[in-house]
Amino acid sequence: MKETEIREKVWTFLAESFLYMRPDFRVDPDESLLRAGVIDSLGVMEVIGFVEDMAGIQVAEDEITEANFGTLNAIARYISSKTGSAPV
Repeated sequence: MKETEIREKVWTFLAESFLYMRPDFRVDPDESLLRAGVIDSLGVMEVIGFVEDMAGIQVAEDEITEANFGTLNAIARYISSKTGSAPV
């Protein structure tokens, strides 16, 4: 799966799980999901659960960082790196 496909799946999850009351809300793929108000600290844990289920990976505690889960692009890159997916 390419990073663009991963990003779309993650965005669909975020929109359905956190933005259902704001269907027209958009966030730049490099914008902080926390600062944009998309997710909070509990939401990060939900995203991690989704990532683990969707990608069939285990997220290590030390991998739960802003660099890996702070933005839509960061999450897509993280999943891609863990699954050996193609960039773009």
